[in-house]
Amino acid sequence: MSGRYPDWASDGKDWPNRDASQFVRAGGYEWHVQTMSPKDEDAPVCLLIHGTGASTHSWRDVMPSLAEHYRVVAMDLPGHGFTKSGVTGRVTVDGMAASVAALLDALDIKPDVVVGHSAGVAIAAQLLLERGWQAPLIGFTPALMPFPGLAAKIFPQLAKMLFTNPFVSIIFSRMAQAPGQTAKFLARSTGSQIDAAGVKYYTRLFSKSGHCDGAIRMMANWRLEGLGARLKDLASPVLLVSAAKDAAIPKAAVVQAAALIPGCEMQEMAALGHLAHEEDPAQAVQIVRAFATANMKDSLP
Repeated sequence: MSGRYPDWASDGKDWPNRDASQFVRAGGYEWHVQTMSPKDEDAPVCLLIHGTGASTHSWRDVMPSLAEHYRVVAMDLPGHGFTKSGVTGRVTVDGMAASVAALLDALDIKPDVVVGHSAGVAIAAQLLLERGWQAPLIGFTPALMPFPGLAAKIFPQLAKMLFTNPFVSIIFSRMAQAPGQTAKFLARSTGSQIDAAGVKYYTRLFSKSGHCDGAIRMMANWRLEGLGARLKDLASPVLLVSAAKDAAIPKAAVVQAAALIPGCEMQEMAALGHLAHEEDPAQAVQIVRAFATANMKDSLP
């Protein structure tokens, strides 16, 4: 577990879906990207965007099942997993979306359906708005609304203070290495009970101060007011999926976001937390396939 950043040769040696991995330089980053495809070369493209503090591993069980029907593309966001931080000042919502767009351009890919989790839903929405794409968007436990009231001012400032203190990410990474601490942190902060494999990969990432730094940097620059004002212009079919036991994003915030998006649909995953797509990947895949099948035809050329 030595080293500031996750190392592909050692930390990635048993990474989920490792055979689907490649490294692609685009937009100032060397991205860790995973691509899986069915035998049908003309299969529609499904883009997966993870949330803050996660990586491609969060789609470990979703991706292979989706790849039976779609060409599935997932990446580690800048500063997360095996995509190291590189370009300063681009970890805002619009900056992240622009970076993902640069990666898609390098891969010569236009998604036919986009799936996001938590903050990844905001990046996905921004991407669709900026590119004028109308691909269906499925957002699991979406973080689309600014923090309410006083928290809107306090939390970004707290994140900035944490980021400017070089010891915070080091302290957090050392705490994550203690037996059982990552599982307790995930259960407390997300309300989810994920499998042992998931805990192992989160522990591996949280034990790296560079990954922790990337997550804190993202939180310190996260502003959703601008995106919130543009959600009314989102022309894509959108499904927002809440989770009954989500300790991070209350259902009221999902309902509030859905009300701003024309024709937005909602669904709830019962008895699950913020990492619902990891707790019940089969249900998550079913939700994606059902909504995409019903709506994707309108976005295809």
